[in-house]
Amino acid sequence: MGQETIKKRVVGIDISLDAITYAIVDVKGEVIAIDSFPTLDYPDINQFISALSDHMMNMIEQNGGYESIRSVGISAPSANFMSGSIVNSPNFPWKGVIPLGLLLRDRTGYAVAVANNADVRALGEHAYGMARGMRDFVVITMGSGIGSCLFSNGMIHKGTDGFAGEIGHTCVVNNGRQCGCGNKGCLEAYVAAKGIVTTAKELMEQTDKPSLMRGVEKLTPKMITEFCEQGDELSIEVYRKTGELFGLGLANYASMVDPEAFIFTGGISRAGKWLFDPAKEMFDRYVFHNTCGKTKFLVSEDDRAVNDVLGASVLAWEVREYSLFK
Repeated sequence: MGQETIKKRVVGIDISLDAITYAIVDVKGEVIAIDSFPTLDYPDINQFISALSDHMMNMIEQNGGYESIRSVGISAPSANFMSGSIVNSPNFPWKGVIPLGLLLRDRTGYAVAVANNADVRALGEHAYGMARGMRDFVVITMGSGIGSCLFSNGMIHKGTDGFAGEIGHTCVVNNGRQCGCGNKGCLEAYVAAKGIVTTAKELMEQTDKPSLMRGVEKLTPKMITEFCEQGDELSIEVYRKTGELFGLGLANYASMVDPEAFIFTGGISRAGKWLFDPAKEMFDRYVFHNTCGKTKFLVSEDDRAVNDVLGASVLAWEVREYSLFK
Protein backbone atom coordinates (compact mmCIF):
# COMPACT_ATOMS: atom_id res chain seq x y z
CA MET A 1 0.00 0.00 0.00
CA GLY A 2 1.54 3.31 -1.10
CA GLN A 3 1.87 6.23 1.28
CA GLU A 4 -0.31 9.21 0.36
CA THR A 5 1.36 12.59 0.65
CA ILE A 6 -0.38 15.66 2.06
CA LYS A 7 0.00 18.87 0.09
CA LYS A 8 1.46 21.63 2.24
CA ARG A 9 0.96 24.72 0.07
CA VAL A 10 -1.99 26.80 -1.10
CA VAL A 11 -2.44 29.93 -3.20
CA GLY A 12 -3.87 33.10 -1.66
CA ILE A 13 -5.23 35.82 -3.95
CA ASP A 14 -6.32 39.35 -3.02
CA ILE A 15 -8.41 41.23 -5.58
CA SER A 16 -8.63 44.98 -5.02
CA LEU A 17 -9.58 47.83 -7.33
CA ASP A 18 -5.91 48.74 -7.80
CA ALA A 19 -4.11 45.40 -8.05
CA ILE A 20 -4.36 41.62 -7.93
CA THR A 21 -1.87 40.21 -5.41
CA TYR A 22 -1.27 36.46 -5.46
CA ALA A 23 1.05 34.30 -3.38
CA ILE A 24 2.02 30.74 -2.57
CA VAL A 25 1.73 30.15 1.19
CA ASP A 26 2.80 27.07 3.14
CA VAL A 27 1.05 25.37 6.05
CA LYS A 28 3.00 27.48 8.57
CA GLY A 29 1.87 30.75 7.02
CA GLU A 30 5.19 31.46 5.30
CA VAL A 31 4.91 33.32 2.00
CA ILE A 32 6.97 31.33 -0.54
CA ALA A 33 6.43 33.68 -3.49
CA ILE A 34 4.31 36.78 -4.09
CA ASP A 35 3.56 39.04 -7.07
CA SER A 36 0.85 41.36 -8.43
CA PHE A 37 -0.59 42.91 -11.58
CA PRO A 38 -3.02 45.84 -12.24
CA THR A 39 -6.72 45.02 -11.96
CA LEU A 40 -8.04 47.59 -14.39
CA ASP A 41 -5.87 46.27 -17.24
CA TYR A 42 -8.61 43.64 -17.65
CA PRO A 43 -12.09 45.24 -17.79
CA ASP A 44 -13.45 42.10 -19.51
CA ILE A 45 -14.04 39.28 -17.02
CA ASN A 46 -12.93 36.51 -19.42
CA GLN A 47 -9.66 38.28 -20.12
CA PHE A 48 -9.21 38.77 -16.39
CA ILE A 49 -9.72 35.08 -15.59
CA SER A 50 -7.24 34.13 -18.32
CA ALA A 51 -4.64 36.58 -17.00
CA LEU A 52 -5.14 35.51 -13.38
CA SER A 53 -4.83 31.80 -14.15
CA ASP A 54 -1.74 32.40 -16.34
CA HIS A 55 0.02 34.49 -13.68
CA MET A 56 -0.86 32.03 -10.95
CA MET A 57 0.17 28.91 -12.86
CA ASN A 58 3.49 30.47 -13.91
CA MET A 59 4.30 31.15 -10.27
CA ILE A 60 3.29 27.61 -9.29
CA GLU A 61 5.47 26.08 -12.01
CA GLN A 62 8.45 28.06 -10.75
CA ASN A 63 7.87 27.11 -7.11
CA GLY A 64 7.28 23.39 -6.75
CA GLY A 65 4.90 22.62 -9.59
CA TYR A 66 1.21 21.81 -9.93
CA GLU A 67 1.17 18.85 -7.56
CA SER A 68 2.55 20.93 -4.65
CA ILE A 69 -0.63 23.07 -4.37
CA ARG A 70 -3.70 21.92 -2.48
CA SER A 71 -6.25 24.68 -3.19
CA VAL A 72 -6.86 28.40 -3.79
CA GLY A 73 -8.45 31.11 -1.64
CA ILE A 74 -9.60 34.46 -3.02
CA SER A 75 -10.37 37.72 -1.22
CA ALA A 76 -12.52 40.27 -3.09
CA PRO A 77 -14.91 43.13 -2.30
CA SER A 78 -18.58 42.28 -2.87
CA ALA A 79 -17.74 38.55 -2.83
CA ASN A 80 -20.11 35.97 -1.36
CA PHE A 81 -18.64 32.88 0.30
CA MET A 82 -21.77 30.80 -0.12
CA SER A 83 -21.96 31.24 -3.90
CA GLY A 84 -18.25 31.76 -4.61
CA SER A 85 -19.19 34.82 -6.64
CA ILE A 86 -18.60 38.56 -6.81
CA VAL A 87 -22.13 39.94 -6.59
CA ASN A 88 -23.14 43.32 -8.07
CA SER A 89 -19.91 45.13 -7.23
CA PRO A 90 -20.38 48.93 -7.23
CA ASN A 91 -16.68 49.55 -7.98
CA PHE A 92 -15.30 46.80 -10.25
CA PRO A 93 -15.76 47.00 -14.04
CA TRP A 94 -17.29 43.48 -14.02
CA LYS A 95 -21.00 43.89 -13.40
CA GLY A 96 -23.67 41.49 -12.25
CA VAL A 97 -22.93 38.11 -10.65
CA ILE A 98 -19.44 36.78 -11.47
CA PRO A 99 -19.01 33.08 -10.55
CA LEU A 100 -15.33 33.63 -9.82
CA GLY A 101 -14.71 30.39 -7.94
CA LEU A 102 -16.15 28.19 -10.68
CA LEU A 103 -14.42 30.10 -13.46
CA LEU A 104 -10.99 29.77 -11.88
CA ARG A 105 -11.56 26.15 -10.84
CA ASP A 106 -12.42 25.22 -14.41
CA ARG A 107 -9.29 27.00 -15.69
CA THR A 108 -6.80 25.58 -13.18
CA GLY A 109 -8.27 22.36 -11.83
CA TYR A 110 -7.90 23.48 -8.22
CA ALA A 111 -10.52 23.80 -5.53
CA VAL A 112 -11.29 27.52 -5.13
CA ALA A 113 -12.90 29.31 -2.18
CA VAL A 114 -14.03 32.94 -2.54
CA ALA A 115 -14.98 35.33 0.26
CA ASN A 116 -15.56 39.00 0.96
CA ASN A 117 -12.33 40.89 1.58
CA ALA A 118 -13.46 41.89 5.07
CA ASP A 119 -14.03 38.24 5.99
CA VAL A 120 -10.65 37.26 4.59
CA ARG A 121 -8.84 40.04 6.44
CA ALA A 122 -10.53 38.88 9.63
CA LEU A 123 -9.27 35.34 9.00
CA GLY A 124 -5.76 36.73 8.53
CA GLU A 125 -5.94 38.86 11.67
CA HIS A 126 -7.32 35.93 13.69
CA ALA A 127 -4.69 33.47 12.49
CA TYR A 128 -1.61 35.68 12.25
CA GLY A 129 -2.39 39.21 13.45
CA MET A 130 -3.91 41.44 16.12
CA ALA A 131 -6.99 39.28 16.74
CA ARG A 132 -5.09 36.21 17.93
CA GLY A 133 -6.84 34.91 21.03
CA MET A 134 -9.99 37.01 20.44
CA ARG A 135 -13.37 35.35 19.92
CA ASP A 136 -15.64 38.38 19.43
CA PHE A 137 -14.27 41.18 17.26
CA VAL A 138 -14.97 43.16 14.08
CA VAL A 139 -12.55 43.87 11.25
CA ILE A 140 -13.37 47.04 9.32
CA THR A 141 -11.91 47.37 5.81
CA MET A 142 -11.36 50.94 4.65
CA GLY A 143 -10.45 51.82 1.09
CA SER A 144 -12.50 52.34 -2.08
CA GLY A 145 -15.35 50.83 -0.03
CA ILE A 146 -16.15 50.22 3.63
CA GLY A 147 -16.82 46.64 4.72
CA SER A 148 -16.69 44.56 7.87
CA CYS A 149 -16.50 41.04 9.20
CA LEU A 150 -17.96 40.02 12.55
CA PHE A 151 -16.26 37.20 14.45
CA SER A 152 -18.76 35.89 16.99
CA ASN A 153 -17.79 33.18 19.46
CA GLY A 154 -14.72 32.38 17.37
CA MET A 155 -16.55 32.06 14.05
CA ILE A 156 -17.42 34.38 11.17
CA HIS A 157 -21.08 35.41 11.18
CA LYS A 158 -22.18 35.26 7.54
CA GLY A 159 -25.97 35.71 7.78
CA THR A 160 -28.66 33.86 5.84
CA ASP A 161 -27.32 34.56 2.34
CA GLY A 162 -23.71 35.44 3.16
CA PHE A 163 -24.08 39.23 3.09
CA ALA A 164 -23.68 40.00 6.81
CA GLY A 165 -21.34 42.84 7.75
CA GLU A 166 -22.13 45.42 5.07
CA ILE A 167 -21.60 48.38 7.40
CA GLY A 168 -20.66 50.55 4.41
CA HIS A 169 -24.24 50.31 3.20
CA THR A 170 -25.94 51.27 6.43
CA CYS A 171 -27.58 54.70 6.32
CA VAL A 172 -26.01 57.50 8.39
CA VAL A 173 -27.55 60.51 6.60
CA ASN A 174 -31.23 60.51 5.67
CA ASN A 175 -31.56 61.13 1.92
CA GLY A 176 -27.83 61.87 1.81
CA ARG A 177 -25.21 61.34 -0.88
CA GLN A 178 -25.79 58.87 -3.66
CA CYS A 179 -23.91 55.62 -3.04
CA GLY A 180 -22.60 53.23 -5.69
CA CYS A 181 -24.95 50.54 -4.33
CA GLY A 182 -27.98 52.58 -5.46
CA ASN A 183 -29.09 53.87 -2.05
CA LYS A 184 -28.55 57.30 -0.52
CA GLY A 185 -26.80 58.31 2.70
CA CYS A 186 -24.65 55.17 3.07
CA LEU A 187 -21.63 55.30 5.39
CA GLU A 188 -19.41 54.34 2.44
CA ALA A 189 -20.44 57.51 0.59
CA TYR A 190 -18.81 59.54 3.37
CA VAL A 191 -15.97 57.43 4.82
CA ALA A 192 -14.57 55.56 1.79
CA ALA A 193 -11.95 57.22 -0.42
CA LYS A 194 -14.33 58.98 -2.84
CA GLY A 195 -16.49 60.17 0.04
CA ILE A 196 -13.58 61.79 1.87
CA VAL A 197 -12.51 63.63 -1.28
CA THR A 198 -16.12 64.75 -1.85
CA THR A 199 -16.23 66.16 1.68
CA ALA A 200 -12.99 68.04 1.01
CA LYS A 201 -14.40 69.56 -2.19
CA GLU A 202 -17.63 70.56 -0.44
CA LEU A 203 -15.72 72.30 2.36
CA MET A 204 -13.52 74.17 -0.10
CA GLU A 205 -16.62 75.40 -1.94
CA GLN A 206 -18.22 76.60 1.30
CA THR A 207 -15.34 78.83 2.42
CA ASP A 208 -12.53 81.01 1.10
CA LYS A 209 -10.21 79.75 3.84
CA PRO A 210 -6.74 78.94 2.46
CA SER A 211 -5.80 75.29 2.28
CA LEU A 212 -3.04 73.08 0.90
CA MET A 213 -5.81 71.06 -0.75
CA ARG A 214 -6.69 73.89 -3.12
CA GLY A 215 -5.28 73.51 -6.59
CA VAL A 216 -4.49 69.80 -6.20
CA GLU A 217 -5.68 68.15 -9.41
CA LYS A 218 -6.14 64.60 -8.08
CA LEU A 219 -6.74 64.90 -4.37
CA THR A 220 -6.53 61.67 -2.33
CA PRO A 221 -7.18 60.76 1.32
CA LYS A 222 -3.45 60.11 1.71
CA MET A 223 -2.68 63.69 0.58
CA ILE A 224 -5.28 65.06 2.97
CA THR A 225 -3.63 63.14 5.83
CA GLU A 226 -0.25 64.62 4.88
CA PHE A 227 -1.80 68.11 4.84
CA CYS A 228 -3.21 67.45 8.32
CA GLU A 229 0.30 66.66 9.53
CA GLN A 230 1.38 70.06 8.16
CA GLY A 231 -1.32 71.78 10.21
CA ASP A 232 -3.76 72.53 7.39
CA GLU A 233 -6.98 73.44 9.21
CA LEU A 234 -9.38 72.65 6.39
CA SER A 235 -7.83 69.20 5.91
CA ILE A 236 -8.21 68.55 9.64
CA GLU A 237 -11.86 69.57 9.33
CA VAL A 238 -12.36 67.04 6.51
CA TYR A 239 -11.33 64.18 8.81
CA ARG A 240 -13.25 65.61 11.76
CA LYS A 241 -16.50 65.50 9.79
CA THR A 242 -15.63 62.08 8.36
CA GLY A 243 -14.68 60.72 11.77
CA GLU A 244 -17.89 61.85 13.42
CA LEU A 245 -20.06 59.99 10.91
CA PHE A 246 -17.78 56.95 11.15
CA GLY A 247 -17.97 56.94 14.95
CA LEU A 248 -21.76 57.11 14.81
CA GLY A 249 -21.88 54.11 12.48
CA LEU A 250 -19.50 52.15 14.71
CA ALA A 251 -21.51 53.00 17.84
CA ASN A 252 -24.64 51.53 16.27
CA TYR A 253 -22.70 48.42 15.25
CA ALA A 254 -21.13 47.91 18.70
CA SER A 255 -24.41 48.47 20.51
CA MET A 256 -25.83 45.46 18.66
CA VAL A 257 -22.91 43.00 18.70
CA ASP A 258 -20.73 44.04 21.72
CA PRO A 259 -17.27 43.30 20.22
CA GLU A 260 -14.02 43.16 22.18
CA ALA A 261 -12.35 45.26 19.48
CA PHE A 262 -12.70 46.95 16.13
CA ILE A 263 -9.62 46.25 14.00
CA PHE A 264 -9.21 48.74 11.16
CA THR A 265 -7.33 47.89 7.98
CA GLY A 266 -6.87 49.40 4.53
CA GLY A 267 -5.51 52.67 3.21
CA ILE A 268 -8.00 54.99 4.94
CA SER A 269 -7.02 53.56 8.34
CA ARG A 270 -3.61 55.23 7.87
CA ALA A 271 -5.26 58.60 8.53
CA GLY A 272 -4.55 57.86 12.19
CA LYS A 273 -5.57 60.32 14.88
CA TRP A 274 -7.09 62.76 12.42
CA LEU A 275 -9.83 60.24 11.68
CA PHE A 276 -9.96 58.10 14.81
CA ASP A 277 -9.92 60.80 17.51
CA PRO A 278 -13.25 62.32 16.36
CA ALA A 279 -14.57 58.82 15.57
CA LYS A 280 -13.81 57.58 19.10
CA GLU A 281 -15.30 60.71 20.67
CA MET A 282 -18.55 60.21 18.74
CA PHE A 283 -18.48 56.46 19.41
CA ASP A 284 -18.19 56.95 23.18
CA ARG A 285 -21.03 59.46 23.10
CA TYR A 286 -23.53 57.20 21.34
CA VAL A 287 -22.59 53.58 22.10
CA PHE A 288 -24.81 51.68 24.58
CA HIS A 289 -23.71 52.94 28.00
CA ASN A 290 -23.05 49.48 29.49
CA THR A 291 -20.33 48.84 26.88
CA CYS A 292 -18.84 52.35 26.78
CA GLY A 293 -15.09 52.30 27.34
CA LYS A 294 -14.75 48.57 26.75
CA THR A 295 -14.36 48.30 22.96
CA LYS A 296 -10.77 48.66 21.69
CA PHE A 297 -9.96 50.60 18.52
CA LEU A 298 -6.95 48.88 16.87
CA VAL A 299 -5.26 49.62 13.54
CA SER A 300 -3.76 46.60 11.80
CA GLU A 301 0.02 46.73 11.75
CA ASP A 302 0.50 44.29 8.89
CA ASP A 303 1.09 45.12 5.24
CA ARG A 304 -2.38 45.02 3.72
CA ALA A 305 -1.52 42.94 0.65
CA VAL A 306 0.43 40.36 2.65
CA ASN A 307 -2.28 40.20 5.31
CA ASP A 308 -4.95 39.61 2.68
CA VAL A 309 -3.12 36.81 0.88
CA LEU A 310 -2.46 35.19 4.26
CA GLY A 311 -6.16 35.45 5.06
CA ALA A 312 -6.98 34.01 1.64
CA SER A 313 -4.59 31.14 2.38
CA VAL A 314 -6.53 30.37 5.58
CA LEU A 315 -9.69 30.32 3.45
CA ALA A 316 -8.00 27.95 0.98
CA TRP A 317 -7.23 25.39 3.71
CA GLU A 318 -10.94 25.29 4.63
CA VAL A 319 -12.21 24.24 1.18
CA ARG A 320 -12.44 20.53 0.33
CA GLU A 321 -9.54 19.50 -1.91
CA TYR A 322 -10.45 18.96 -5.54
CA SER A 323 -8.60 18.22 -8.75
CA LEU A 324 -9.69 17.67 -12.34
CA PHE A 325 -6.79 15.28 -12.69
CA LYS A 326 -7.54 12.81 -9.89
